[in-house]
This record gives sequence, C-alpha cells and structure tokens, in this order.
Amino acid sequence: MSVEGLLREHGQPEREVYFDHENSGWVPPEVVEAMLPYFNRKGFGHPSITNKPGWEAYEAVWRVKEHLVKELNAGGPQNLVFTHSGTEANNLAVLGSAIASGRKGGKVIVSSVEHLSVIFPAEFAAKLLGMKVIKVPVDEEGFVDPEVLSAYMDKDTVLVSVQAVNHEIGTIQRVKELVKVVKENNPEALFHTDACDAFGRIKLDVKELGVDLLTLSSHKILGPKGVGVLYVKEGVKLEPVIRGQLSTQTLWPGVENVPAIVGFGKAMELAFKDFSNQVRRVKSLRDKLLNGLLNEVPETLLNGPKGDLRAPDNVNISFLYVEGEAVTVELSLKGIYASSGSACTSRILEPSHVLLAIGRKHEEAHGSILFKITRYHTDGDIDYALQVVPEAIKRLRSISSLKPSHPKQ
Repeated sequence: MSVEGLLREHGQPEREVYFDHENSGWVPPEVVEAMLPYFNRKGFGHPSITNKPGWEAYEAVWRVKEHLVKELNAGGPQNLVFTHSGTEANNLAVLGSAIASGRKGGKVIVSSVEHLSVIFPAEFAAKLLGMKVIKVPVDEEGFVDPEVLSAYMDKDTVLVSVQAVNHEIGTIQRVKELVKVVKENNPEALFHTDACDAFGRIKLDVKELGVDLLTLSSHKILGPKGVGVLYVKEGVKLEPVIRGQLSTQTLWPGVENVPAIVGFGKAMELAFKDFSNQVRRVKSLRDKLLNGLLNEVPETLLNGPKGDLRAPDNVNISFLYVEGEAVTVELSLKGIYASSGSACTSRILEPSHVLLAIGRKHEEAHGSILFKITRYHTDGDIDYALQVVPEAIKRLRSISSLKPSHPKQ
C-alpha cells in the first residue's frame, strides 16, 4: 500500500515527530540555502580545473576543510580527506591502513560493537591479506575495558578501531585512555575512531585524543547525505582503496561533491553555535523521553549507559514481548518516526549485533527502538511521544504471540 493509501485508511496523525536522525533526516533550510548556488550559479566546476567555476569550487572545499581543522584541532587541511559517506571513510581507514602496512598475517582489532562499515572491511582485510581480526568484547553498557584491550595487543597489531560514540546505544568510549593502552603496547599500531555519532554531540580534539585516524559523516549533524571525512594524522601511511583520476585529493580520487560539502560546512556552523547550551538542552529532552518511557511502559530495558557517558541525543529502549518492526509501523501511523535497531540490520530482520554484544537476548534485541533527539525537538514533541508510545506498546502486546515465559501471578 502507498503512503497516501495508508493515510487515507488511518487518517492524518495529530502531530509528526521525526526521531530517526541516526539513519537519515531532513536538512535545515539554512543548509539548503547555502548549497543552492553551487549547483548552477558558482563553484559548479571541477575543483582541480583551472577556470573560474573550478577555482570557486576548490575555494569552497578548502574553506570547509579549514573550518574542520579548527573544530578538530587537525593541524591543517592537508590532513583531511573528503569521501562521499562515513562508510567510505571507514573503509579507507581500515583497508587503507591494512594494505599500506604491507603485513601478511598482521592483526586488526575492533570492538564488537563497531559499525558494520568498520567490521566488514576488517574482515575483508583478513581475507585479502591473511590478517587476523579480533573483536574485543564489551561490558553490558558497551564499554571496552582497557585491560582487556591491552591483553589482545602485540607486535603484530596493525590497527585498532574503537568508536568514539556508539551509533545504536550511545556509549561514549574513553578513547584517550584506549589510545594510551594501544601505544604503550605497540607504538607502531594505528588507532582509528569512528566519530560519526560523536561529532556535534561531544567536543573532539584529535591531538588530545591521540588518534591517528578519525571518521565523520555530514548527515549525522543534519547536513546533506553524500559527504564523509577522514582525518589522517600527518605521517600516517594509507593506501587508496579505490582507483581513478586524481582530483584535489590523493587518497580519494574523483570529483568532490561540492554542494554537499558546502552544506556540511553550514551544518557544522549551526551544530557548534552556542554548543554547550545546545547540548544541555538536547540532553534534558533525552532524559525526559528516556525516563518517561521507562516509567510509563512496564517490561522495558534501557540499552547503553545512563548519565554523562551516554550521547546526549540517544534513547534506545527494548520493549519486551513486541517486535521492533511492528512498533515502528504502529508509531508511524501516529506520526512518530523512529527505527528498530539501525538501518544496517533492520531491513534484513536480524537482531542488532551491538545489542547482542552487550548481552541482550535475541527477543530483547528484536524489540529495541532507537530515538534520536536534535536541537529542533521541543518539549511538545517529547510529550506527544510519551502519549503515543505507551499506547502503541500496550496495543501490540495485547495481540502479540510473544508472552513472558513465567507470567506474573
């Protein structure tokens, strides 16, 4: 049935609230306005070509890189590579470092809760180069224990990759401490952090963290899709993983997505404007939704930590005895748009590897719903969600075949 057909059958919802910014989302009008001239009025040329539209395109790309340098303390624009997604940037980091190492039989270490765009390239590196992949376990809140990581380190370790903030459960890793452990055990090993879900939520300083490689994604800060970034510490050797005509970047050939890069720059400007107050307000809305759902809906489990070590925008709750996909459909009909797990796994109806890694059972993982809060959400949005979600869960449980194995007396 079409969207129009669903609306005719069920009626227009009282309110619409979009909570699926983890997977994709709308772009603020200021960002769209910043992009528009670069489609047909200026900077529409190739950044490496020496004509006026090309010069304008190059200048626009360089300007955004300079802005990023300031936000990340990245040293210089030459240390930043634009790709077309965070997934591409993660692949470049993992595969590029593995190939550049020239090591047959080396070791790549990742956490068991990494994004699949880190885990899959690591597994491919193992297949391609005969390397060994180690998936470091995490605790019930998704944290990597530095001592456990240390036990896996040795002279054969080529790369360690641990997310700054987990994309599903919002765990803020102690990256600086983990980098120290890695470098103490093997100074030659590279440390990569996927910071796509950290940027715009917490302050990032690559020199303070000590990382060699760091990944960002435009759409995670309400920028347009089509832009990823890889920070490469000066002196770190990477091998390009795609081949083609070189543009302004040696590590990622092809023409840059100039309008989207400009939009990313504007989104970054908005994300860091009055940053502390924005984060404080988002965190307040997060806690209102999180605590409200846990209090109003019985038989629920919070996935990930509470408090300051949870990303300020992340609410991930498992509602027992219902299927996540059924919940997202039910909520959509009421104008609440969230996701079950992440886009990486939801279409194949497999339980999230992240939730399984923190000890959730399959049935608990299947009932997880992820809500992402932004600075554009209001108290009214949260109030509406707290009205709709409990009613939806109650109705679905009343018709669900999933029941407690030991019903309460």
